[in-house]
Amino acid sequence: MTAFTLAHLSDPHIPPLPVPHLRELLGKRVLGYLNWIRNRHTIHRRDVLDALVADMLAQRPDHIAVTGDLVNLALRGEFAPARAWLERVGPPDRVSLVPGNHDAYVAETRHLASEAWGDYMRGDGAGAATGFPYLRRRGPLALIGVSTAVPTAPFMATGALGLAQIAALDRMLAGLSSDPSFRVLLIHHPLRSKHSHKRLTDSLELQAVLKRHGVDLVLHGHDHVHATIWVDGLRGKIPVVGVPSASSIADGHKPAAAYNLFSITREGEGWKCWQQVRGFGNGPGIGELQNIELRDDQRTSS
Repeated sequence: MTAFTLAHLSDPHIPPLPVPHLRELLGKRVLGYLNWIRNRHTIHRRDVLDALVADMLAQRPDHIAVTGDLVNLALRGEFAPARAWLERVGPPDRVSLVPGNHDAYVAETRHLASEAWGDYMRGDGAGAATGFPYLRRRGPLALIGVSTAVPTAPFMATGALGLAQIAALDRMLAGLSSDPSFRVLLIHHPLRSKHSHKRLTDSLELQAVLKRHGVDLVLHGHDHVHATIWVDGLRGKIPVVGVPSASSIADGHKPAAAYNLFSITREGEGWKCWQQVRGFGNGPGIGELQNIELRDDQRTSS
């Protein structure tokens, strides 16, 4: 059986940052802007992002998942360039997106992500509305997108699904219980975090849903690091995989830009999933950093 390939990148934090209007630099944005001009603009580079996307497209994946943080301060001037970048990555039927906390940085513009990128965050069907969770079927995959993007106070980067979205996800996964698809959950925040100010506040409730119904793979961003943990599912452990920022250089604290490429094939009554990590390493240019089979008996943490 021919493998289906799913590429995964996250947190492009698309540079450069447009010049903000003075009235936009109020509240939380002041701190974010100072952080950008002092530090982050040297880490997140457009040449790095463009090179990574070019390498990813050269692998000819069947579908691409982007797990949020396209913008930086959610300035009004950031959303149209982010839409143009998305279109270079691929059309809406080949790219599935969920938003990140920077895409909803402040309450004033939290609605702009769905207005600008809504067709990348919409379930199947001509009449499907933008909303979460959404369900998309691509080849043997059922892609389920949820949003943890909520405005937060200064110095906070937490995320939340909320009771309504968790209940809707519970119903959706229950409806997929006898579905033969390989189920992939797309989310921005990791299910576990070492930092309380960056955590998913209702992670335990989400993990309870996953334990009741199960999925085959969870993909996230947010922490800007390579990460794999395993959580309890209905019939075994579920791999939860994170990826570094797609635009970052190695800065001594976080790794350089990378993306994941998953090769998924049916094997009897189950699935086989290989993860290739490609990105900037110790040598020049982009290459393969890791190639492993994701198997429950190979997990290194739980």
